[in-house]
Amino acid sequence: MTLIDRTDAPAHPARLILVLSLAPTVGLGIGRFAYSLVLPDMRDALVWSYSAAGFMNTVNAAGYLVGALITSRLSTRFGLSAVLRAGTLACVLSLALCALSGNFVLLSFARLLAGVGAALAFVAGGALATTIAQSQPARSGFLLSLFYAGPGLGILASGLIAPFLLQGFGPGSWWIVWLVLALVSAAMTVPLLTIAIDTDAGMSTSTPARFAIAPVAVYLGGYFLFGAGYIAYMTFMIAYVRDAGGGAAAQSAFWCLIGASAFVTPWVWRRVMARDQGGVSTAIILGVLALGAAMPLFGMSVGLLAASALVFGVSFFAVVASTTAFVRFNYPQPAWPGAIAAMTIAFGIGQTLGPLAVGAITDAMGSLSYALNVSAVTLAVGAIASAFQRPLRRAKPSS
Repeated sequence: MTLIDRTDAPAHPARLILVLSLAPTVGLGIGRFAYSLVLPDMRDALVWSYSAAGFMNTVNAAGYLVGALITSRLSTRFGLSAVLRAGTLACVLSLALCALSGNFVLLSFARLLAGVGAALAFVAGGALATTIAQSQPARSGFLLSLFYAGPGLGILASGLIAPFLLQGFGPGSWWIVWLVLALVSAAMTVPLLTIAIDTDAGMSTSTPARFAIAPVAVYLGGYFLFGAGYIAYMTFMIAYVRDAGGGAAAQSAFWCLIGASAFVTPWVWRRVMARDQGGVSTAIILGVLALGAAMPLFGMSVGLLAASALVFGVSFFAVVASTTAFVRFNYPQPAWPGAIAAMTIAFGIGQTLGPLAVGAITDAMGSLSYALNVSAVTLAVGAIASAFQRPLRRAKPSS
């Protein structure tokens, strides 16, 4: 596989993957996670319950699941690069739609579209990044981590923008935030549209190998629990910080720490991901993630919140990178798109169910701390499940 710029000069693999990482930057870092920053103002202005707020992330996750289910077929028909670009553009459109109205149905559709687009871009981009990384086996784990650190840029950008816009324009200004984020995302999409991506070289054009669930059922279960467990933290922690008296600066700093910590992910976890071809690497990272999610339960001091954001951020994106490394280690190249899609589906089911459960628990108990407890425990159980996955020794998937 070769990605070339308009001068036809070969580009360095790291640079190519950084360009691809703009897709999850827009689709996940902004399109999905910026909702947490805007949620408190939307909830106040639109008079939502926590269940209604959770539903918005549930419908987003449902769209993500649908996108994951159809990405492999669409990629076979239209090519990975076309799917990547279409998904990213859909995410930009969804952000613009969020700025148009407070109508619950329209916002639900926008969040659904964002989910579908994010999955298309994420799975297609992940397959492309995996192929590029394979060109340098000794650095493949590091190169893959660059792609999955992409959402950190979106989190960092939204953290620097949203809290201060909300503070400057006052209550009810949530739609302004969505509009500005749509413009920022459109700018970030330009490199993806202007770089030539040759998906015919290096990628198999044969029918993708079928993916067997049974050999990796325990691993898929752990990834499902990751999807269900992380959602409370990423959806409601900004509301948690605000309810504890944190203003725009505190909210921005907390969110930016999560985003910034993602940039050191490739260096922190590369040896862990390269050491084991089974589920142990994922289990270690998930265990650290659970620790980060649990920290706010022990206090709301500045130091503890900062540590929580850093630990959670540096681990969150590494979990996703570790699953792609698992696919690369254990499956032949023709099976990569289908295997990555299967992982994304398991994750998508978890994060579809998670927001509804979290919202219901919060409404019933009257405190976000209960939801955060459930989140930390779910992540810990996911870590335990992943640890039982053994390497497949690159066995070909079969029906």
